[in-house]
Amino acid sequence: MRKTRVIFLGSALIVLLALTAGGAFRNDGKEEPGSRIHSSGQQVMMSQSMANVNNVKMGEKIKNQLDTQGEVTLIFHNKKDTSHYYDHEATVDFVKEPSVEEIDEITRDIKGWVIKHLNSIYIFRSTVMETPEMIEYFNQRKNIEYSEPNFILMQNEANGPNDLLYQENYQWNLPVIGTEQGWSVTRGTEDIEIAIVDTGVDLDHPDLRNRLVKGYNVINDKAEPDDDNGHGTHVAGIIASETNNNEGVAGMTWFSKIMPIKAMGAKGYGTTFDIAKGIVWAVDHGADVINLSLGNYQPSKVLEEAVRYAFEKDVVMVSAAGNDGSNQPTYPSAYPEVLSVAAVDYNGNRASFSNYGEYIDIAAPGVYIPSTYYNKQYAALSGTSMAAPHVAGLAALIKSANPELKSSQVIKIIKNSAIDLGEQGKDIDYGNGLIDVNSALQEASKEQPTDSKQEKTLFDWLR
Repeated sequence: MRKTRVIFLGSALIVLLALTAGGAFRNDGKEEPGSRIHSSGQQVMMSQSMANVNNVKMGEKIKNQLDTQGEVTLIFHNKKDTSHYYDHEATVDFVKEPSVEEIDEITRDIKGWVIKHLNSIYIFRSTVMETPEMIEYFNQRKNIEYSEPNFILMQNEANGPNDLLYQENYQWNLPVIGTEQGWSVTRGTEDIEIAIVDTGVDLDHPDLRNRLVKGYNVINDKAEPDDDNGHGTHVAGIIASETNNNEGVAGMTWFSKIMPIKAMGAKGYGTTFDIAKGIVWAVDHGADVINLSLGNYQPSKVLEEAVRYAFEKDVVMVSAAGNDGSNQPTYPSAYPEVLSVAAVDYNGNRASFSNYGEYIDIAAPGVYIPSTYYNKQYAALSGTSMAAPHVAGLAALIKSANPELKSSQVIKIIKNSAIDLGEQGKDIDYGNGLIDVNSALQEASKEQPTDSKQEKTLFDWLR
C-alpha cells in the first residue's frame, strides 16, 4: 500500500505539470481586463485581488534590516546562519516574584527600566550596559532563574511567483496529500480551534471572516490582531479558508476555527517574549492546535517554557523548519514537543530552500501554495511557513475525528501515517515522510485515547 500511494503521488504531480505546460487553464477567447475564465466557464476577477509578492526579496530585506539596524546584534552559528537580539536588553526569569524594592534596585543598577512583564519573567532595558554585561550582572544576583538576550524571531517564508494558474480551482497541494479522501472521514468541526501565532490575520477577508474566533494582539493589547504583513493571513487560509463558498481558496478544514494571535509586526519579525506570550494566551483561551510559521537558530528558555506549557496542556504545536537550506536546528521547530515541518515541491523532493536535519519530523507541500493574503487578496507563496499549516490543519482534522486523543497521540498518528519519501524510514530531508491526510484520519477514527498526567509550569498562573 505504501508503494501504491507513492506512485499515486508521482502520477498526480506529473498530471499537474502536464496540464500546466499544455495550457489546460488557458482561455483563447476574449477576457475582460483583470479577469480570468476558469474551467467551469465562470469568469473570476483575479488580478486586482492577487498580491504580487517576491518573498525572497522580502526575507532578504528583513535580514538586511536586522543586520544593519542599530540596537540589534548578530550571533553567527556558522558562515551563513545568524540569529539576532536587541542590544541593551535582557530577558530575566526570577525564582520568586521580585518585590518592588528589588525591581527598583535593579533599574538603578543598570540605569534602565522594565519594558515588559509576564509573571516572573521581565524584559529589562539599560541605558549604559550592553546585553552581555546585563546578563553577567543578573547571573551574579540571587533570585535569578536565568537571564538571556531578547531574541528576535522571523517568519519562515521563501520565494514564489504569484501565478494565476494556482487560483481557487486548482490547489495542487491538497490532492497530493489525500485531503479530499480524508474529508470522507471528517471535514473538521467548529469545536476545534487553531491558533496562528504570526503577523495577525486579515479580519475582514471574505474567505476568513466567518472562520475567526476572538484573538489577541500581543504587540498592542488595545488593538485588534489584524494583519499588516500578509504572512499570517496566508498561513490561516491554508488551514481554514472557507470552503465550498464559490470564493477564493479551499482550506484543509471546512469548519474549524482560526484564533489570530498577532505577535509579529508589519516587517515580519517579533521577539521570543512576544511569541511565548502569544503561545500562552492561545493555550489559556482554548486553542487545540498552534501553528508557528517562524523561527530562529538560537534556543530561548522563555520560548521553551511556553512550548512545554502548551504541550503539557495537551495542545499540538507545529512549526516551520526554516528556509536557508541549512542543517542548523531552528527553534521552536527543534524542540521535541513541536512537530518540525520541512517543505516538498511538486515532484515530492525536499524544496531547495527547506532546512533539513535530524530534528525534522514530517514534510508537507511548500512550493507555490495559493492562499488568502492581507487586504482581501490572494497570493501563491513558497516556504516552510506554507508547509507547516498543512500539518496544523491535519492535526485539527484528527482532533475533529477523535476529540479525546492526547496531543502525543495526534503527533504519533501524523508520523506513522506519513508516506515514506527519500531513504527508507526517518531521514534528515523528510523526517517520517509526506503527510497523508486520509490515512491519518482513518487511523485517528480507530485510535483509543490514553490518560496522561499534566505537570504545572511557570505559566499556570495565567489560566
